[in-house]
Amino acid sequence: MIDFKLPEVGENITSGQAVKIAVQKGVSVKKDQTLLELETEKATIEVPSPADGTIAEILIHEGDTINVGQVVMKIDDGASSTTQPTQLTQLTQPLNSTQPLNPTQSVQPTQPLNTQSAQIETMEADVPASPTVRRFARELGVQISNVPGTGPEGLITKEDVKAYTKHILTSLQAGSLLSSSVQGEPLPDFSKWGSVERKPLSNIRKKTSSHLAHAWATIPHVTQFGKADITELEELRKKYSTPDHKLTLTPFIMRVVAAALKQFPQFNASLDTAGNEIIYKKYTHIGVAVDTENGLLVPVIRDVDQKSITQLSKELTTLAQKARDKKLGLDDMKGGCFTITNLGGLGASYFTPIVNWPEVAILGVCRAAMKTDFRDGVCHPRLMLPLSLSYDHRVIDGADGARFMKWMCDAIEQPFLLELN
Repeated sequence: MIDFKLPEVGENITSGQAVKIAVQKGVSVKKDQTLLELETEKATIEVPSPADGTIAEILIHEGDTINVGQVVMKIDDGASSTTQPTQLTQLTQPLNSTQPLNPTQSVQPTQPLNTQSAQIETMEADVPASPTVRRFARELGVQISNVPGTGPEGLITKEDVKAYTKHILTSLQAGSLLSSSVQGEPLPDFSKWGSVERKPLSNIRKKTSSHLAHAWATIPHVTQFGKADITELEELRKKYSTPDHKLTLTPFIMRVVAAALKQFPQFNASLDTAGNEIIYKKYTHIGVAVDTENGLLVPVIRDVDQKSITQLSKELTTLAQKARDKKLGLDDMKGGCFTITNLGGLGASYFTPIVNWPEVAILGVCRAAMKTDFRDGVCHPRLMLPLSLSYDHRVIDGADGARFMKWMCDAIEQPFLLELN
């Protein structure tokens, strides 16, 4: 019998919500078959079976919040096994409590000491940790089964417990400080004036809210506006679009941005405030914001500078569909250098996008419109594209922003230099 525990599903992710249980008690499953869908702060993830077998017991329900290391199912793999001791009832306050913890104090027990002592003796045997490490975890208020082990065969060490505790405490304290600075006054009772409805935030919406609040609160934003003549570019886009695959404007903009990042490396950087350094990246990975019914997601396309317009278009289409289908993996949204958000299809004229921390710049693409251009006394209709460039003023000066915008507009107006295939 296998106690199937929720595995690590991504960096800094300690829990998630079970939005769908894909199997039932008594059914046979194959290794790597999806057992449940887990919604985390960043994405919805399919959690696979570790082995062939039969689902003997399901210990969670849809909608439950489950922690990494928590037993969620029991799988009968056909192998003989001894009966596992019952799982230890949690002794202390969970570390994912909304109340920040004082790192100099341990959490006080919630049950009498004699009851806890009896429970300690029934600690589940399959948690790979020594008695000393288990005792150390209890003293810190940590449930040992939640701690990822880095030792041989997943052995949990004292250093693992320290690292896990430090991460949780830092996250809680940072979240408390941030929320206290941006929440402001409490809301009034809106029901006094009419009917209202309350809906809980999804995990993705919660993460988006906290991420953008952090970016807005910590980054001094400046937004630079510009317009690019895309008359020739639009003709090129239509020429190479096919009924099976319609080219959009975004992959063209991506290639221009990739080239601009090489000319202006301060836009392909991150600010390390702790070390008083600027980190310059030698790669060119660009995130593209995708509007989904679950919230805003930003899949990242890698090595944009090394790919053709056609390649970028196909990859962007695939990732955007994965985002809408809740199939994005965590790695699909990591490692971006710069973000593009295109609201032109929704009719936006101008807007001020928020920098996607830890990046230092983001480009907003708006709706193109025909404008009159007078040259040599003659009126020429031209298709003009409004652009909005927001950047971190700690890293990028206004003059740099103006040069970056002008360089991009000049490049966009010469589409014959872009590699289509």
